[in-house]
Amino acid sequence: MFLALDTSTRYAGVALANENQVIASHSWHSTYNHTTELIPTVIHILERAGVTSADLDGVVVALGPGGFSALRVGISAAKGLALVSGKPIVGVGTLDLEAYQFIGSGTRVCALLEAGREECATALFGPDGARIQEDKVYSVDQLVAEITEPTIFCGEGVTGWRKQILSALGSKAQIVKSVPASRVWALVAMGRKKLVSGEVENLNTIQPEYLRMPSIGVSKQRDRVRQGRRPNR
Repeated sequence: MFLALDTSTRYAGVALANENQVIASHSWHSTYNHTTELIPTVIHILERAGVTSADLDGVVVALGPGGFSALRVGISAAKGLALVSGKPIVGVGTLDLEAYQFIGSGTRVCALLEAGREECATALFGPDGARIQEDKVYSVDQLVAEITEPTIFCGEGVTGWRKQILSALGSKAQIVKSVPASRVWALVAMGRKKLVSGEVENLNTIQPEYLRMPSIGVSKQRDRVRQGRRPNR
């Protein structure tokens, strides 16, 4: 039995699963932040199932990219639960979660999340499900210039770019409406695979995956590609 936490964006999700069966889940839109909402939701789900943190076999968390503060809330909570239960922690990239249900469909997949400044964080996957490139920040013009084959566009970032993508790519683009609640279910599926295979994180070093550091208090970093991260498939 394990708990999955996702606070990558304004849409958050928590799920409790036993092997490949989701026992309980809750997704919501956070108007302000996840700080005061996440832990009460976790407690409610565990109590409703009659489970304590000691009963967990592991904790799974979405690593981002996403909101700076939002990601830290989710990962800090996941680390705390893993520490208390003494069980492993697993991290999964948020763009991998957005693309999960379309991976291996025989068509290229482009997952998008809003990154601010009229840009999106993106991940591209080939028809066989293999990553074409690591997560990267693009403007809409930069993104469509990369697309030469029929592609499924998915994820929260699709909404704001729908018209531009269709205008530039026409029939090459298949736009899929984002369903935020599905992301935590994808986190359950992908997290379980990693737990079973023993692909766990170091509790002391697991960190959010930022493509761009926050603009307050530090110098801005644009289009920073994560290095050395293995694909989740």
